Amino acid sequence: MQHCNLLCLPENYMMKYYLYHGLSWPQLSYVAEDESGNIVGYVLAKMEEDPEDVPHGHITSLAVKRSYRRLGLAHKLMEQASRAMVECFNAKYVSLHVRKSNRAALHLYQNTLKFAISEIEQKYYADGEDAYAMRRDLSEINSKKEEQKENESKTEENNESKSVDNDVSNKSAKNESPKHKKK
Repeated sequence: MQHCNLLCLPENYMMKYYLYHGLSWPQLSYVAEDESGNIVGYVLAKMEEDPEDVPHGHITSLAVKRSYRRLGLAHKLMEQASRAMVECFNAKYVSLHVRKSNRAALHLYQNTLKFAISEIEQKYYADGEDAYAMRRDLSEINSKKEEQKENESKTEENNESKSVDNDVSNKSAKNESPKHKKK
């Protein structure tokens, strides 16, 4: 993951930062691998621990190697991390920061993933560039989660009902002996 980060992004992290994320929120970080098992993309995510706010996640870093871009990997990685935030931590939204100059990332976040700019953070990056702070409401994923639970519950009820019906009809069939007429 660190190697992919070094190749793709100007913001780099020490190995202990990856370990911290992996040990603290193992459900939230994902990698994309090539057919040889080499990491070609990753998303590093965490839950924010602000007791003043609703549960929400944060995308710390997302990167895909240049030769693997435009294949939908970043979208899939982001969706998986967002879904895990909802399923594991009941997150209500996810946030991230992106360089104002990163047009490709802005397009992905705004047009594909439906993030909205919440504010501009002046001189956010080490080189002095401003960042857009962005947020995505996860209520759509939350409602899909609730709908799925509801459907699973109905399926279980139907299966239990069918099981009871089958037991009743099997008992009835055993109690009815066939009648044969002799001529």
